[in-house]
Amino acid sequence: MSRTLDAALNNVHTLVLQMAVACEAILDKALRSLEERDSGLADQVADDDLEIDQLDVEVDESILRAIALQSPVAEDLRRVLAAKAIATDLERVGDLARNIAKCTKRLASRAPVPLPPSLESLVIHAKQILRGALDAFVERDADKARKLLRDDDQVDEDQDRVVREALREIREHPDASEQEIDMIFVAKNLERVADHATNVAESVILLVEGRNVKHAEKLGRFEER
Repeated sequence: MSRTLDAALNNVHTLVLQMAVACEAILDKALRSLEERDSGLADQVADDDLEIDQLDVEVDESILRAIALQSPVAEDLRRVLAAKAIATDLERVGDLARNIAKCTKRLASRAPVPLPPSLESLVIHAKQILRGALDAFVERDADKARKLLRDDDQVDEDQDRVVREALREIREHPDASEQEIDMIFVAKNLERVADHATNVAESVILLVEGRNVKHAEKLGRFEER
């Protein structure tokens, strides 16, 4: 690999790391706005999402420059493919955080309802998966990434529980139906955050090992290590 290409790929990596930090921060802010019913904090999330979008554009431009300098092959090509895939998933996490902030603004304008314990559990598990995937990327740790691929099941269970409880509340307290629907929306967005974190973990495995494990369990080729 030429020093020029190495520098270009390192720049891509740095930009993706910046996106990772920004995504954790925006999700934390969106969830804090939800917990505190803080519309002002929710408004900040939209601005933060624009910064993530800008970084995503910069990743694209840096990748194009890297390819233009010298057609990457083998490990270098994996670095390019993984960086682009991870950046795409992180950009979507920013969008999902913005969706949660929109729910906050609606909830803040209505009669307060408590956050259900099942939603609090979902928040914890979704954030853990995102943090684990980003750690695996930073550390280039395929084993850590692989262990996350099954953790998404717990998030799915948490989401289902939120939906069931919200539907029960709607039946018993129809005057709070709009708030409960927003609780469902928040749960759906958090479940999607975990999905994108799982995608990041899959990209880490591709980056480190050159193995494509997307849809592996469904296709019957998941390998536990």
